[in-house]
Amino acid sequence: MKTRQICLALLTSATFIAGFAQAQSAPKVADGILVSDTGMTLYSFDKDVAGSGKSTCNGPCATNWPPVAVPAKLPSGKYSVVTRDDGSAQLAYDGKPLYLYAADKKAGERTGDNFKNVWHLVKE
Repeated sequence: MKTRQICLALLTSATFIAGFAQAQSAPKVADGILVSDTGMTLYSFDKDVAGSGKSTCNGPCATNWPPVAVPAKLPSGKYSVVTRDDGSAQLAYDGKPLYLYAADKKAGERTGDNFKNVWHLVKE
């Protein structure tokens, strides 16, 4: 019985993850600022080093600043992929990882801009 429950949980999780990856599409530009496919503002973190291939926002930081998942098809141009400490992939722009801000509740909000002088809007 327990093995069956574990298999069902794994199958449900895999289905959710696959659905999430398929639902993701490339960021777009609104008023010169990068936003997610749903219009949520994207941010960069000054402590991330461009081109390092890493994110320095992990643990509780990533709860407040969720990493942007890599869409099924990597956009062309300045986009790349970085590997997070947990092994997951994160979308980067111009070599810097991209994040959402958990306090932004609706499309177009930019409440994370210049947060603690280290979080910034990503301009195209």
